[in-house]
Amino acid sequence: MRILISADMEGATGVTWPADVEPGTEQWQRCRAMFTSDVNAAIAGFFAGGATEVLVNEAHATMRNLLLERLDDRAAMLTGRHKDLSMVEGVQRGDIDGVAFLGYHCGAGAKGVLAHTYLPNSITGVWLDGAPASEGHLNAHVVAEYGSPIVLVTGDDRACDDAKTYAPHAHAVAVKDHISRYAAICRPPGRTFTDISAAAEAAMELAGRAEPAGPAPMTVEVEVDSAQLAGAAALVPGVDQIGERRVRYASPSAYDMIRCFKAVTTLIAGAVESRYG
Repeated sequence: MRILISADMEGATGVTWPADVEPGTEQWQRCRAMFTSDVNAAIAGFFAGGATEVLVNEAHATMRNLLLERLDDRAAMLTGRHKDLSMVEGVQRGDIDGVAFLGYHCGAGAKGVLAHTYLPNSITGVWLDGAPASEGHLNAHVVAEYGSPIVLVTGDDRACDDAKTYAPHAHAVAVKDHISRYAAICRPPGRTFTDISAAAEAAMELAGRAEPAGPAPMTVEVEVDSAQLAGAAALVPGVDQIGERRVRYASPSAYDMIRCFKAVTTLIAGAVESRYG
């Protein structure tokens, strides 16, 4: 049984503040250890439940945050940026029996600790076929296209609630309870390690190849906080500006949808000016 862990950082144990996840800060260095502990907990649980291979895909920011030297040596880690499927890179191998969304969070415009979608700010909302969509929603469509079920989700309590809408059968572990975008009631890492490990072991009951979802057309809308960012996004072929701060595009498959979304967010990020946003 092969498991893929998509490891994001905002939903990790102890993380509540931008500096906790911004590479190079003192707080980021401290929180990397707790992030790695969460991942190791999932690895331990998956192997205890019968996994034969675990691949961890770094999914946060520079995608160079986990401490390889502290990683459970039964697993392997895919680290670094510029991957075809970004946060769920590796699922296209076609042999992944289960996927974990570890350290996930709510989407832009929603209540949740460090809630956002791909960019920490600038994007104020994302809709997939008319419904609000978090990173979990977008990535869930991609992994379904490859026949890999989502078996485990961790994050704050609101991220776990969000997961019920895109992975209703997955085990969920809340490592903290939302108070505000920058505050939470946090469980200590010793406790979250135990909770995540137990959930991952139980989640192996859900693992197993599923019938791949056939490519299906889908429409994505992205709203940003200033007009020039919508104009930048509309430079991507097939992306139309449908309002001062909103763009829309249609894709024939989830594979194309997530790749276009990556292009859109890259251009949005590049159009942000340091003084005027």
